[in-house]
Amino acid sequence: MSTAAALVRAMRPGQWAKNLFVFAPVLFANEWHKPGVLLRVTATFAIFCLLASSVYLLNDVADAEADRLHPRKRTRPVAAGELPAAVAIAAAALFACGGLAWAGLGLANANVTYVCGAYLAIQLAYTYALKRVVIVDVLCISSGFVLRMIAGASASWVHQSAWILVCTIFLSLFLALCKRRHEVVSLGDDAALHRAILADYPPALLDQFIGVATACTLVSYTLYTVDPRTAAAHGLVRDGQPVAYLAVTVPFVVFGLFRYLFLVHRRDGGGSPTSTLLCDVPLVVNGVLYGAAVVAVLRFGR
Repeated sequence: MSTAAALVRAMRPGQWAKNLFVFAPVLFANEWHKPGVLLRVTATFAIFCLLASSVYLLNDVADAEADRLHPRKRTRPVAAGELPAAVAIAAAALFACGGLAWAGLGLANANVTYVCGAYLAIQLAYTYALKRVVIVDVLCISSGFVLRMIAGASASWVHQSAWILVCTIFLSLFLALCKRRHEVVSLGDDAALHRAILADYPPALLDQFIGVATACTLVSYTLYTVDPRTAAAHGLVRDGQPVAYLAVTVPFVVFGLFRYLFLVHRRDGGGSPTSTLLCDVPLVVNGVLYGAAVVAVLRFGR
């Protein structure tokens, strides 16, 4: 494999789907139709693709030795010796500087720039130190999703619903905890050899954490859909009173979370949230139906 091809693979373009979280504020605030909004948010999506790839490259360099002990991660370009560490570091620096410059000079949005800087700072701290601190490591992983949403709201100049932000916090914790559980279970007795902190995460404890995160995600999303301010923001009003039509989307969220848990416990899923979400047919169908339900409510519920 050529160095260029190895670099592209190490950038993990398949993981860029996580950056779609930047579009969530525009969708939930019903501001996507305003001039220039989609263009600014799309640029923010591209910026996070650069920043995320820079973090992946640095993480692969830092974890190269440990990755060689992992049955799946040992095939990563740096761990496999296909991509020199120096090239990975240089590319990471280029992507990070390019992303920040794009946010500060291209978008000319100070808030997005600050959020991007915070994302980089947290992920770098995680790569070199915080991944060894119990619970803090999971919070660092989940913070990436929350910062993406905040960046999307800042780029589009929309008001962020407090409930949907809280829901994102718990959903990201849910995904991060499931990822940890997959690592602990799949590696078995060798988990601590790959990463010492995994010894502090027995599956039973992770299952309790996941249960709390699941419940909080469902409750916060449900409260978002029945909040009168949500209905008013989307024009879901009848006889002068807001109507919680969006509550019809709650069953899709319930199914999505429960299906994901089923895959984690019975199908060895959760190691890569993106792969789990995009490769499971029932989850994909559920996501399409959820999107259709949201569009139908916003289109015909007014």
